[in-house]
Amino acid sequence: MMNREDFIHFSGFTQQPGRLSLPRAPSTSGSSSGDPNGQEGLLPIANVGRIMKHVLPQEAKVSKHAKEVIQECATEFIGFVTGEASERCRRERRKTVNGDDICHAMTTLGLDNYAGAMRRYLQRYREGEELAAALNNHSRSPAPPPPGDGMIQIDVWGELSNSRGNEKHGRD
Repeated sequence: MMNREDFIHFSGFTQQPGRLSLPRAPSTSGSSSGDPNGQEGLLPIANVGRIMKHVLPQEAKVSKHAKEVIQECATEFIGFVTGEASERCRRERRKTVNGDDICHAMTTLGLDNYAGAMRRYLQRYREGEELAAALNNHSRSPAPPPPGDGMIQIDVWGELSNSRGNEKHGRD
């Protein structure tokens, strides 16, 4: 019997025991990395720290090492999902990865809960874009804009929490 990992193509990644690594771009300078802090190709650590603090109690502190570990994991996760989406685009001879490709990649990789949350987020985002376009068109016409401030807020954390809550209830 084959494992799920036997079916996953790790295009653009190097696989080490227990670790999946993104390839690093070759350095244009003589040094091993263009970034003196060794952060080349990683998500900005300040953004990672801000996201981590958002889900922790206000009095919690996050060590620099914890931020660095999550920074590497998040960067690899994004690269992993994007690589799968990019492979789909390559097979379909398209050059642009879109949100639907990311959702499909998450499903293909077995990340169904994240794919569901991403689909809901993407749908609300598109609705917001349509509303913004409609409001923009209304502002050019003499008719007043629709009531309200025209803003749609999307709670990504809530979407993931709902998804996790549904998963827990499904197991009981």
